[in-house]
Amino acid sequence: MRTIGKRKEREISFSASASLLAEGARFNDEIHRLPTGNTTFIPKGVSFFKTHDEANRHQLDCLVNGMANSALERS
Repeated sequence: MRTIGKRKEREISFSASASLLAEGARFNDEIHRLPTGNTTFIPKGVSFFKTHDEANRHQLDCLVNGMANSALERS
């Protein structure tokens, strides 16, 4: 097994800290900037495919449909 990167474990404290509160707020803001299922054109949920080719075809179809819809909305 390979370990990539290092993660700092935060201590649990019983007193509030302004720096930790600001760090938590920044983390929350970054999480909200992550793409959703609408921006990547792939619907949310769990999909099961029999083959990798079928999964790749589904991904490509979603991408093509999403790009076509975006182009129609812009024009």
